[in-house]
Amino acid sequence: MNKPRVPLLQQGDTVAIVSPSGPPDAVRLARGVERLEGLGFKVVVGAHAHDRQELDYLAGSDAARAADLQEAWCDPAVSAVFCSRGGYGAARLLGLLDWDAMRAAGPKVLLGSSDVTALHQAFAVELGVPTLHGPMPACQTLADEEGAEPRTLESLRAALSGAPLPVSGDLVLAPGRAEGVLTGGNLSLLASLCGTRHRPSFDGKIVLLEDIGEEPYRIDRMITQLLQAGAFGGVRGVVLGSWVDCGDPYAVLRDRLVPLGVPVLAGLAVGHGTPQMSVWLGALCGIDTESCSLTGSIRDEQQAM
Repeated sequence: MNKPRVPLLQQGDTVAIVSPSGPPDAVRLARGVERLEGLGFKVVVGAHAHDRQELDYLAGSDAARAADLQEAWCDPAVSAVFCSRGGYGAARLLGLLDWDAMRAAGPKVLLGSSDVTALHQAFAVELGVPTLHGPMPACQTLADEEGAEPRTLESLRAALSGAPLPVSGDLVLAPGRAEGVLTGGNLSLLASLCGTRHRPSFDGKIVLLEDIGEEPYRIDRMITQLLQAGAFGGVRGVVLGSWVDCGDPYAVLRDRLVPLGVPVLAGLAVGHGTPQMSVWLGALCGIDTESCSLTGSIRDEQQAM
């Protein structure tokens, strides 16, 4: 069955910002709104995007965060839904969303990273739509006081318009070439979804992995969990993004991933580092360790449909 076609964004389109995870810094979010308006988009902010509650790591109640996300997705005037920041909390919403209503609303762009991996995975399972792994409006790469990081902004602009923009790596753990639909995201979130309705499967796909603040033994534990859960069965290739504050993760990444017998390309500026390049999860892509690149775009995916 063909995937729904995600409409590419144009100047004048409306972008809704919601907070499905942690509470955004108000000043940073305001700057992020300005940066998106500078790209030519109309920006609306969800009614509960700035909420706080007793659990101060959540941007308001689960019900309010879910309502903002669903309302934005189902609003025909909204072309894209951007998550304000990561943190924690997106997985708590998965059982509160009316997936039938969201499916009936049709496809649009969902943008986020880090904790938003839970939504990327759930949207793939429930709605079958590609989603955009990229910088969020209340995070430093877009909302720094000195201005948006230029390469980050250019990558986001290209991804939203469907233009191909290869992402380069700088380290080959296992050589080769591979093609497949890109999936994955934050390793911690992928591991946490094992055993759930939205458990990850990398069969026939290229998987992206990245994380922040995890010691190598914890990276080992999470990859081992995914391996033992069968998530890596049939995987075609692996691309590794940033590993900020993770010590030296490459010994364990080699140990756990090279035995898969597929190409493994590392050092991509995707994840929590700077710059933060945008990639389409759910879109056809290719990796080539000779050129150390990940290529593909949502336009390529839709032209092949």
